[in-house]
Amino acid sequence: MAVAVRVIPCLDVDDGRVVKGVNFENLRDAGDPVELAKRYDKEGADELTFLDVTASRHGRGTMLEVVRRTAEQVFIPLTVGGGVRTEADVDQLLRAGADKVSVNTAAIARPELLGELSRRFGAQCVVLSVDARRVPDGAEPQPSGFEVTTHGGTRSAGIDAIEWARRGQELGVGEILLNSMDGDGTKTGFDVELIDKVAAAVDVPIIASGGAGHAEHFVPAVAAGADAVLAASIFHFGEVAISEVKQALSKGGYEVRT
Repeated sequence: MAVAVRVIPCLDVDDGRVVKGVNFENLRDAGDPVELAKRYDKEGADELTFLDVTASRHGRGTMLEVVRRTAEQVFIPLTVGGGVRTEADVDQLLRAGADKVSVNTAAIARPELLGELSRRFGAQCVVLSVDARRVPDGAEPQPSGFEVTTHGGTRSAGIDAIEWARRGQELGVGEILLNSMDGDGTKTGFDVELIDKVAAAVDVPIIASGGAGHAEHFVPAVAAGADAVLAASIFHFGEVAISEVKQALSKGGYEVRT
């Protein structure tokens, strides 16, 4: 039996509120995270992802409270990322009610962290978040043509994105959240070339993120190798319903949970 494709709303949380912008700029308020999470649960979301976009500046207290309140009221799996640097951070988030924790910048700084987290909490709890973009003209070339970025896609990490995904799998992550920084907030469709290259390099599930604008955009992402599809603003502002995405995937021949 085919594994159902998961449809995942992503909530970027800034100081306890959901925000959304284009390429992480011009953020606008999209509501209370717990209320949105409850709405998505009712609408048939398979999972939820919370990204604490200002964790590095504001500390973690606000986000832990959001996770606790959400876990009390919503019963689909919850992944939390943003500012996760240590085993203690992961422990706190899991105790607050998160099912999985996504790690990005801290893993680039010290890749061994991924192995330590996987051994302590289990691979199923550890998601490597890869913020990838096409290598800009004049920048240091990478074999795949895609590089890893930090700081919301604004700085190159000088690492090949496909190689980094492969390394994450070797270190023991259970899943890869693949963010196309070129596509973020543009609504022009997922970067299928990026998804295809990562899918050819790893066996762990891939969550495709960045670029969704219409229900039809999700089908090519899955055809390219994504196991789950993630979007933010089109869900938050009612432009596309989760049910529409699932209908499009089902029409495309993919299994979905109804």
